[in-house]
Amino acid sequence: MPKSRSTPLTDSSDWWKNALIYQIYPRSFQDSNGDGIGDIAGIISRLDYLADLGVDALWLSPIYPSPDHDFGYDIANYTDVDPKFGTLAEFDQLVSAAAERNIKIIMDLVINHTSDQHEWFLKSKVGDPEFKDFYIWQDQPNNWTSFFMGSAWTYAPERKQYYLHLFDPHQPDLNYHNPKVIQAVQQVMHFWLDRQVAGFRCDVINVLYKTSLADGKKQIALTGIEHYQSQPGLHPILQEFRSKVWEPASAFIVGETVMVDLKQAKELSDSQRHELDTIFYFDHLEVDRRVSRYVPKAFSASKLLETITKWQTGLDYPSLYLENHDQPRIVSHYGYDGPDAKLRQRSAKMLAVFELTQRGIPYVFQGQEIGMTNYPWDNLEQIQDVESHNIFQLATKKLHIPKSLAWKWIKIASRDNARTPMQWGSAAGAANTGFTTGMPWLPINPNHTEINVADQLNDPDSVWNFYKQLIQLRKTSPTLQNGEFKPVYSNRQLMIYERILNDERWTVLLNFSKHSVVPPQAHLRGEIVITNCNRKVLLEPMELKPYEALVLKV
Repeated sequence: MPKSRSTPLTDSSDWWKNALIYQIYPRSFQDSNGDGIGDIAGIISRLDYLADLGVDALWLSPIYPSPDHDFGYDIANYTDVDPKFGTLAEFDQLVSAAAERNIKIIMDLVINHTSDQHEWFLKSKVGDPEFKDFYIWQDQPNNWTSFFMGSAWTYAPERKQYYLHLFDPHQPDLNYHNPKVIQAVQQVMHFWLDRQVAGFRCDVINVLYKTSLADGKKQIALTGIEHYQSQPGLHPILQEFRSKVWEPASAFIVGETVMVDLKQAKELSDSQRHELDTIFYFDHLEVDRRVSRYVPKAFSASKLLETITKWQTGLDYPSLYLENHDQPRIVSHYGYDGPDAKLRQRSAKMLAVFELTQRGIPYVFQGQEIGMTNYPWDNLEQIQDVESHNIFQLATKKLHIPKSLAWKWIKIASRDNARTPMQWGSAAGAANTGFTTGMPWLPINPNHTEINVADQLNDPDSVWNFYKQLIQLRKTSPTLQNGEFKPVYSNRQLMIYERILNDERWTVLLNFSKHSVVPPQAHLRGEIVITNCNRKVLLEPMELKPYEALVLKV
C-alpha cells in the first residue's frame, strides 16, 4: 500500500531544475504479457536501461482506465490503472523500483475533460443533483469548433441538452466555475501524490477556464478560442492547486499550454506567481509549418534560432523537447530520413546537441535516444489516431484539398509516427523487435533492423551512446545547466549560439542541412568538447559537414 505523504517526496523541491526527464508512452514501450500493448510490468523490466542512460524522472502518458477514443486522454476513472496496463499494486511497485534507481515518476494529469464514460459524466447527463453542473451544458450550441475539427458541442438525449467538448465528442469538458469540480480534481491529485509520484504533466492546462460561452470570431479552425485560451480566471485555480496540493507535496508541475505566447507563458510559470513550474510551448516545432503542423513550408535555421531565443531568454525554466506523443519523430522532421544510414545517424546526434545544450529542463521521448524515425505509412487505414482522421476529413471535404496532398501531410505529421512500438532489438534477435511476443497494436517500423537498442548499446559510436555522453556532460557542466543563452549567428542552414557562465564560454555550431556550410571563422575558436563527426582539430577555412554539430569551449 502507498505511504501517506507526511513529508515531501524529495530532499530538494527544485530537483527538476537540472533533471533529465524521459517520456514513456506506455502502450508502445514494453509489453510483458504478449497482448501487443505495453504495460507497467514492461516498464519495470526496462528501468536499468533507463538508469544507464542517465534518466532522473519518467513522465508516463495516461495509464488510467479509458475507452481509448483518444488512447488514454479520455479518462473514465482518475484513481485506478487500466487493466491493460496492470494494477495499482504494480504501479506502486514501479514507483518503488524506480526510486531504488533514483528515478522519479511523473503522472499525466488530464483535467480539462474526462471520458464520457466517467461516473461524473454519466451522472451529470441524467441530471444527478451532485454532478449536474460538473460539465458545461447548453440548450443550444454556440459556434465553437473543436481541436479535433467539427462542432465543439454534442447533444445528449438523456438530458435534452448539448455538452461542450473542446476535443473529441467522447471527451466532455469539466466546468471550472463549479467549486465542487476543483475540489474533486484536488482529491485526484492527492491520490497520486500519496502514492509517491513526484509531480504532474498537466494536459492542455491553459484551456480549463471558459470565461464566456458567447459565439466566437469565425475562422477556419478553433472558433471560440478567445473565450477559453489562457483566461484570467485560470490563474486563481492554479494558485489554489499550488497552495493546497502541489507545494505541500513538493510536486513538480509542467503544463502543456495551447497556442501560448511568451506573455501568457510568463503569467503561468514565473516562479513568483506560484502557479506552474514550467510549460510546454510548440512554436519551435512549427517554424516549417503553416497554420497547423500538418501543412509544411520551407525550413529556416534562422527562424528556429529566433524562436528558441525568445523562450530561452524569456522564461525562468524553459522546457526543452523535440519529440512527444503528439509530434512526429524529429529525425524525420528537422533531420535526415533518407537512405544514407550514416547521415541519418549524424542528424540524430546533431539534434541531440541542439536540445541538450540549451538552457532549461530536457525531455527525451522514448526512442528518440536511438534516432527512431517516422513510420512509412501506406494508407490512412493503418493510422489509428483520431486527430489524423479528422484532419483528413476537414482537408478533403471542407477545404477541398486533393486527397493525395492531404494524405502526404497526414503521413509526415500524424501523431501515430511517435506511437509505433519501441525498437528494442533486431529481427534476428527478437520477435517483434523485443516489444511483444504477440501482435503489436501499431505496426513496428521496418527499419528496426537498422535502428534498435540492442545494436546501439554495444556500438560506442551509436546515437544511444552519444545521448548518454551528452546527458552526462550536461549533468557535470554548470555552464550547460545554468549559463546564459546568447544567439550569435544564423542563416537558412546554420545556427550558432553560446552558453556563458562567469568566464567560461561554450559555442554551439549546428548545420541543419544535407549540404556543407561555411561558418563565420570568427566563431571557430576553442577546444572541441562535442562533435558528431569525429573531428579532431579546427581548420581554416573550414566547412561544417552535412548535419554536423560542434561544441567549442573557449
